[in-house]
Amino acid sequence: MSWWSKVNGQFQELRTTQAEWKAENERVKAERRARGEHGRPPEELGPPPTGFALLPWLLMGMGAFSNVIQGKSGNPWLGGLGLLTFNSLYIYVVFRAFHRKTRNATSTRVALALMTLLTCALVGGFGGSWGAFFPLLGLAAGAIVRGPHLGKAGLGLSALAGVVAGLKDGWDAIGVVYGTFLSMMVTAAILSLSEAVRELRAAREELARQAVEKERLRFSRDLHDLLGHTLSVIVVKSEAARRLAPRSMDAALEQVSDIEAVGRQALTEIREAVTGYREGSLATELDRARSALTAAGIEPVVRQSGPPLSAQTEALLGWVVREAVTNAVRYSAATTCTISVEGAAERVRLRVSDDGAGAAAVVDPGIGGTGLKGLAERLATAGGSLEAGPGPRGGFAVRAELPVGERESAPDAALAESV
Repeated sequence: MSWWSKVNGQFQELRTTQAEWKAENERVKAERRARGEHGRPPEELGPPPTGFALLPWLLMGMGAFSNVIQGKSGNPWLGGLGLLTFNSLYIYVVFRAFHRKTRNATSTRVALALMTLLTCALVGGFGGSWGAFFPLLGLAAGAIVRGPHLGKAGLGLSALAGVVAGLKDGWDAIGVVYGTFLSMMVTAAILSLSEAVRELRAAREELARQAVEKERLRFSRDLHDLLGHTLSVIVVKSEAARRLAPRSMDAALEQVSDIEAVGRQALTEIREAVTGYREGSLATELDRARSALTAAGIEPVVRQSGPPLSAQTEALLGWVVREAVTNAVRYSAATTCTISVEGAAERVRLRVSDDGAGAAAVVDPGIGGTGLKGLAERLATAGGSLEAGPGPRGGFAVRAELPVGERESAPDAALAESV
């Protein structure tokens, strides 16, 4: 009973670890749901940039509005209509300046061109305080015009403002020229910087999301492979202990001792999987495969040849051996299982085949079940391949191929380049 108590304690600790992982997963999901409900992420302070931020600058036209109200303009009705039209075009343009698609739309460019013509007409016709419309035009143009043509556009608009205002007001137009150039360049710089910050923040959040998804996928795969194999071995050895107990208590206790060792090793591997520092060993997995197959009444045949393998290659091949042997123990009803590892100068090939029929009936042909599909994705990112299906002489076979050297996976390389 003491042996079984220890094994039960190991199982309880294993269940506790799995429950803690599930609780952490639910907590992360709840945080993501809350973040989606509340809109922007917590670190994004302040209101989102919109055209409302540029509306207060319309107060620069109060002088012209005062002239229209007081009748100081030559034609108040024409001035009022021009003022209303300019304000409408300004509002239309600035509200379309904060989205790349609307900013580059033809209608936005046409509205900005109409603003330019209207400003020239108003300043050239009335002069004086109406010259403030050129800095307003520069502000709207700076919100729309970005990129390498900004400098030329700023100089061209400033020169146009100087010519039109100079014809009406003489040397007083210098202030209009300066205000037009300054408002356009400063507005373009601020909005471009703000947009760059938003894009960098979005890229950072996307990288963080991809890292979380990658880690979650890694952990789910590790947990599936670890628990599936370990529990299968424990079940097989428990059945062997039950069969041996009436005939030989020493042999039964030996199986129980193996169960305890498997449970302890599983706890260690799960802790390593949680922290992300688990490194597989092909030799260790081959030894475990021999033990599991023997306990299940399947004769193991292991052949290995070729040069030493890199740590990454050994780890991936170890996962394949673990998954293939687990399926053989669970489903194959085989009498023999052959594991062969053949290494060459550039690539290494692994084949795990049995002479049973159960695995071929349960596992889908092609890539196989959930565990084999996950392994196929892992091997593909490392430049290898995985195939699973019925063998040419019956039974079921799993074939894996990998490059001998180290190779960084595509997601890792892309993430490293982005950072």
